[in-house]
Amino acid sequence: MLSGRATREATASYSARFAIRDFFYRNAQSLTVSSVGIGTYLGGHDDATTHAYTDAITAAVELGINVIDTSLNYRHQRSEFAVRAALVKLQASGRCERDELVICTKAGYLVPGAVPEMLREGDVAGGMHSIAPGFLADQLERSRGNLGLAAIDIFYLHNPETQLAYIDEETFYVRMQSAFEQLEHMAAQGRISFYGTATWEGYRRRPQQPGALSLPRLEEMARQIAGDDHHFRFVQLPFNVVMQEAATLANQFIDDEPMTVLEAARRLGITVIASASLLQARLAGSLPENGGERFPGLATDAQRAIQFVRSTPGITTALVGMSRPEHVYENVGAAQLSARDA
Repeated sequence: MLSGRATREATASYSARFAIRDFFYRNAQSLTVSSVGIGTYLGGHDDATTHAYTDAITAAVELGINVIDTSLNYRHQRSEFAVRAALVKLQASGRCERDELVICTKAGYLVPGAVPEMLREGDVAGGMHSIAPGFLADQLERSRGNLGLAAIDIFYLHNPETQLAYIDEETFYVRMQSAFEQLEHMAAQGRISFYGTATWEGYRRRPQQPGALSLPRLEEMARQIAGDDHHFRFVQLPFNVVMQEAATLANQFIDDEPMTVLEAARRLGITVIASASLLQARLAGSLPENGGERFPGLATDAQRAIQFVRSTPGITTALVGMSRPEHVYENVGAAQLSARDA
């Protein structure tokens, strides 16, 4: 296993090697992170796709991207294997060190071949999802093994709002309390640096809609468990030119004041990572005809869509699925513009 984790000093040193550093990198919980990250969600469950992802991740890191996002259930664990292969390749070449990269993975869904025998039926929602403490501990160990890492930088609960389709809200928050206690324990052991929630619908719904999540309530839960030094410091949610709720929908409340998720996260000291920046490639060639006028320095709709996300105040990193090196070469072109040029 590769020892270490992302550090303040190493991530800052990494960013200093690139000419784009003045506007491409952001601060996130003392780490210097790229404003574009590489995602590993889509693709077939085959060796060719795994090898292509390995090459794409390697290219991304060599071009200045140091945020790598995956999940145990992406391609039935194969995406984690691809990340591991890339990390081994980069380490062996001396082109990058472990502590320069921010590695993120997720747990929640039951993954074929990775379901622990100890998991009880009552710990599973809808036959497919669990946030039980023992389950999370097991999944973290599987991810550490798959990735070949002693520690994970950000460990997300994957779409926890899935549970709300099967249990009531109070039961859900009781389960989240137990999950957060387990995650704080993992952080105290040094197996993770931070944890968070990676959601699809939870932060995009109105407060009274089924499946809506309260970020202030979750942050207060973490604070009650671990005080001001709690490790619940990241949320991941969809944000793009079509899905703009994080910046437009005032569905969060702090002291009865309505605000957007981005505003609430800023108030609470939580970093926001955007997923689906290209809406799973659907925005790569379908922006309005006048889109080029807003981003005159960019050549493709994919670059413009990425720039829209990374230039939105409150978004730290725009995740983009890149399964081949040529995707990386194109998408890093968004780094040509300052985040202010939007």
